This record gives sequence, C-alpha cells and structure tokens, in this order.
Amino acid sequence: MIGDGESPHLLKWARALTAQGEVELWVASSRGFVAAFDGVLPMERRLALDTRPRTGGGNAGVLLNLPRLAQWLREVDADWLHAHYLTSHGTLAWLAKRLYRLRAQIVGSAWGSDILVAPATASLLRKLTATVLRACALTTSDSLYMAARMRELGAREVMVFPFGLESLPPLTTSKQPWLFFSNRGLEPLYRPDLVLRVFSGIAAALPSARLVVANDGSLARALPSIATRLGLHVGRVDDGAQVEFVGRLTATVQDRWYTRASWFISLPASDSVSVSVLEAMAHGCIPVLSDLPANAELVRNGVNGLLLREQDIDPARLLELASRAAEVARGNHAWIASHAMFAPAVVRFVERLRELGGAA
Repeated sequence: MIGDGESPHLLKWARALTAQGEVELWVASSRGFVAAFDGVLPMERRLALDTRPRTGGGNAGVLLNLPRLAQWLREVDADWLHAHYLTSHGTLAWLAKRLYRLRAQIVGSAWGSDILVAPATASLLRKLTATVLRACALTTSDSLYMAARMRELGAREVMVFPFGLESLPPLTTSKQPWLFFSNRGLEPLYRPDLVLRVFSGIAAALPSARLVVANDGSLARALPSIATRLGLHVGRVDDGAQVEFVGRLTATVQDRWYTRASWFISLPASDSVSVSVLEAMAHGCIPVLSDLPANAELVRNGVNGLLLREQDIDPARLLELASRAAEVARGNHAWIASHAMFAPAVVRFVERLRELGGAA
C-alpha cells in the first residue's frame, strides 16, 4: 500500500489485508506511521517518507521523494501497488511504475475529495486524476455516486463497498434524547460553522438540545466565538452548556460520545460515504446530513434520518423522528450489520486481485 500511515483509515486497511493469510503486505507512507502499526506490520516492511502534506493541497513536494520510494518498491517487487487517495499517492504509484519499470499492477482506492473535489479545482488535477484512474487495473469506491464520477474520468473497473466497520458495537438504551454529536474535520469542506448555525436553530426551538463538537482543524480556534455570536452557551454540556468542543478524540472516547448521543450531525459541502456516519448509525444515532447523493445511499429522508436542503430544520421533523428513536436506531444498526462491515468487502477485494493476475 502507498498512503498516509498516520491515518487510522490506512491502518484499518492494513489490519484487514493482513488478516487475509495469503497477502504479504508492505506499506509506504508519505508521512510517518501511527504507533498502532507496530502491532500490525514489522518495521522492515514499512517505509516512512516523513513529508508533511497539507489537507488543502499544494503538495507537489511529495513527488521529490519518488526516487527513494521507487528504489524501495524495486526491492519489494510487489504484485500490486495499492494507492490510497489518487491525486497524491496514486500519482506516486503511477510515476514509479512508469519511470522505473516496475512489474506491479496498480489498484487505487478513492477516499472522497480526490474524486469529488480536486478534479474540479484545476484542469491539471482533472487530467492527472483521469490518468491515474486509467492506469489502475481496479479501483475501489465507497459509494455508487463516487463510482459514477470515477467512470466518467476514465476508471476501468470499480468495486463499490463502504469503508465500513471492523466490528459492530452493541446498541444501547441509555442515550440522551437531545444530545447531538459532530466529529468531522474542522475544515471549510466540512462546514463546522454551518453545523453551529443549524444547531442554534434547533436549540432555539428545543432548549434541552446539546451539541458536542469533536476533532481539530484550521477552523478550530474560531468556532467557539462563532457559537457565542449565535447566542449559544459554550462550556461543558454536563454542566448545562449548549455546546462543548472536545478536540481530537481517541477511538474509545469517541465511542462513548456515539453511545451517549441520540443524533449525529454532518454537513459537508461535498462527501462520499463517510466512515463517521457509518459509525454513528451503527451506534444507533439518528443522522442529520447534507443533502448529497452519497448520503442518499444511506438515509431515506424523514425515515431513518434527515437530509438537509436548507440551513433550518423544522422542529416537527426532529420530534417525529425522536418519537421513533428506538425503531430508527435498530434499523440503522441492522443496515450497517448487513451492508457496511469491512472484512467481508476486503475478502472480495483480494479475491478480485487474484482473478486479475496479482498472485505470484
């Protein structure tokens, strides 16, 4: 795999692939590796390029590490180069194979903004993304909507499966009825300021409503002031505040908030199927999401969640869903169990690689 070894998502792929006994996995990271990789893959099968790419783009400097990466890939002599996030790591894989004559085939996994955002920002990025997609013998997408966009850009074969859960959490009956949880990145793409504006309308109609905002990002310092200007009391929700900012959380602490919250709110400008939304649904949270095509693959508006076309929510719609909260929680939990578990999808993925000739 070629990706970001500091991402929990790449770690999850590594765990799933190593669980397939016939896969010998090596990982090259454009940055470093989270400590949990130590329990998954030995150091001798890892390469850390130690660059510091930015989420906003402008990371051409990563390409300066291509010779070092290509030399390492020559020594590994893999059957497949599996690139995660196509405009950066996909480009590295394509250039390494093309310029250094590697025998490996390329498989690419799209993560969302590499398909839904980056190609629309510049014609060069669109052409580059199309080139990488055409170079991949197989690509993966976590939504039908993104898969269609990938095919429009020239993808050959696309496997579609959610970037799902490794284990299914138990449902709880001890949720706080009007506690909302939001944990997307605090970046412009995910519009955390809009989350606060929408919640301020909810809180005005339903005074017992509370919101917990997790994660970090470039907007983190500004958000408490925005909340205050909206008339929201910022502090600890357990002490009566309406909004609490809890920063970046460990998986264990995040699960506690999923367990406590009855609602999950995520309002990005663009998105594929979000892992956070899947996690929230698995924990029985009612999702309140942007009205985006990929979200419509998960939520039937007004049935098992809400898709927002406007910035305001009719409180009656929340009250109707709240009256069926236990039923909605059971339904969302069951849907995740049937459609969004990660391990079975990776088994199918590895089988397809073998069919395409990846086995030595």
